[in-house]
Amino acid sequence: MATTLRQERIPKAAFGMVGGSGTLSSDFPRHVQDADVEILEEELRFETPYGISPVLRLFRVGERRVLACRMHGWRSGVTRADASRQVFWVFREAGVSCVLAEGGVGTVNRLLGVRDLVVPDDYLDLTVRKDVMLDGRYLLVMRDALCPDLRRLLLDSARKHFTGRIFDRGTYACTDGRHFESPAEIAMLNGHADIVGQSICPEVYLAREIGACYAGLYFTVNYGEGIRPWSHEVLEDIFYDDAPMLAAILLDTIRKADASVRPCACQSLRKETLLKDVYSEASDKG
Repeated sequence: MATTLRQERIPKAAFGMVGGSGTLSSDFPRHVQDADVEILEEELRFETPYGISPVLRLFRVGERRVLACRMHGWRSGVTRADASRQVFWVFREAGVSCVLAEGGVGTVNRLLGVRDLVVPDDYLDLTVRKDVMLDGRYLLVMRDALCPDLRRLLLDSARKHFTGRIFDRGTYACTDGRHFESPAEIAMLNGHADIVGQSICPEVYLAREIGACYAGLYFTVNYGEGIRPWSHEVLEDIFYDDAPMLAAILLDTIRKADASVRPCACQSLRKETLLKDVYSEASDKG
């Protein structure tokens, strides 16, 4: 199917879904048989101030509308920083107030094994993609950066659909990639983080900037280097075998969430910056 650049208004959606490697093989949610799940529009691309957006899909879960992208919007020829800006700019224009993310991660904590599920409550930013923002209007307070309410719903859904080990907290160390980490880097992270991946930053900042709740579901698919040997074949098997389970958890979480009534503090943790006049002047000058 040819992808058409959409010039009309971005469709409204209360939920944003940032798909990662966990649901990539399932073309989420195309192969879901649930009666309340329906794809409304596909192959959506929009002009943004940061370039043309990645392909997005609009679907519904009951009455709840969801805008979703695959693999964090990453694609050849676009920096990961710009890909994230494009996705979250579209989310902001669509009125997204809850963002769910998923992905495959490596282990740092030696107590974790492959096929463990982690819903982290904190992150450690080791990337060099700093100051990835939309317009700089806000000072972002990163307390409870991963929304406690959304995390609770993810955990409730995970316990319903997954019989393996589920960890209700942990620290996600974010590195740049596109390579995996060295044994020395994993050893350095030990004691400071539990899992390692490449996507939570800058997504967690951009979600806070647009005033949205953000939480992620992460499946351990490989051991950090130097912990235990692992094979790429096992990693691929996990992605294909467990994608339906991850999809079920995410869809069940959307069913339980109420994006219109959010008693959490996420939106209150962005403050108008004292530098807003500086940003405004810079914008006026082009």
